[in-house]
Amino acid sequence: MARLITFGEIMIRLQTKAFRRFRQSLPGDMEAIFGGAEANVAASYALLGGSAAFVTALPENPIADACLDSLQALGVDVSNVMRSKNGRMGIYFVETGANQRPSNVIYDRDHSSVSIETTGGYRWIRLFKNADWFHVTGITPALSKIAAQVTVNAVRKAKKAGLTVSCDLNFRKKLWHWKEGTSPNELAGRVMGELLRFVDILIANEEDVGDVFGIKENSLDTAGGAIDVTKYPGIAAQVAQKFPNIKKIAFTLRESISATHNNWGCMLYDTANGAVHFAPCSNGSYSPYRITNIVDRIGGGDSFCAALIYALQDDELKQDDEKSAAFAAAASCLCHSIYGDINYSTKDEVLTLMKGGASGRIVR
Repeated sequence: MARLITFGEIMIRLQTKAFRRFRQSLPGDMEAIFGGAEANVAASYALLGGSAAFVTALPENPIADACLDSLQALGVDVSNVMRSKNGRMGIYFVETGANQRPSNVIYDRDHSSVSIETTGGYRWIRLFKNADWFHVTGITPALSKIAAQVTVNAVRKAKKAGLTVSCDLNFRKKLWHWKEGTSPNELAGRVMGELLRFVDILIANEEDVGDVFGIKENSLDTAGGAIDVTKYPGIAAQVAQKFPNIKKIAFTLRESISATHNNWGCMLYDTANGAVHFAPCSNGSYSPYRITNIVDRIGGGDSFCAALIYALQDDELKQDDEKSAAFAAAASCLCHSIYGDINYSTKDEVLTLMKGGASGRIVR
């Protein structure tokens, strides 16, 4: 299994208990864990059985020490994390939605260490010598001009070193505000347009590519709880035309019936021949997982990325894009049943669901 390196920000996640609102919970107790898109991918990949390292910048304090301890305990190599005398550890607050009330996330991550450390502090050439795959997201470049420069520089060097590069587009409108006079969509389009020139595998959803690159299908209505999967190959083809270097494009397909009821699946598109694979399927037709009691949807997309990267390197799964797509969809479905950002599902558990074991019966 190839060695994966991810780069990005990890934060403290503070969450209200028992579906409470912020104003019901504060002052009072909140649950604290660690999470961040790229760290989630590294941890989920390691839990599936892969070799993963996470790179970031963190302040020198006991909270950051605890954060790194938690990743290391899951099998993630954190030896190349930069410890900085500048900045802080970011925080994000979560108010979990239920039924027709959506979840709410509030970011407190300005001046975090990873957003202010310049590219000179990261030893990319040395890091990439023993690696095979590099993964980033569109979240880190959204933090600051410095973070954007570091991320683009890193993917350029990873590509030059011969690594496979993947990117989760992950548009976060609340974050793209570091260039005055430029809208979040326009700024994201500029930066991610440059970054994607070095990317082999793109993971996104239809909202991401619409918000960042203006590639839209007006008839889609994911927020309304229904999607037309026949539209997605056309969207992927437009992305491939804009970025001919991309080899595969994966779209996660989420239909939000309510905050606790989603339909979930994916599409994997091969840009070389236009081959399309949807997952999960039943009798040859797309049949999404119906997740009717979501425990936690944060990290669902990250678990998809980790599982797809794993599948595209697994000796058996990589032989067939249909199997790779099915594995990634099943892994991310299971992640919706697990509290926290990280998918604690094993490869065997994912394969069981992928092969139809969806009853949830007790395993004795």
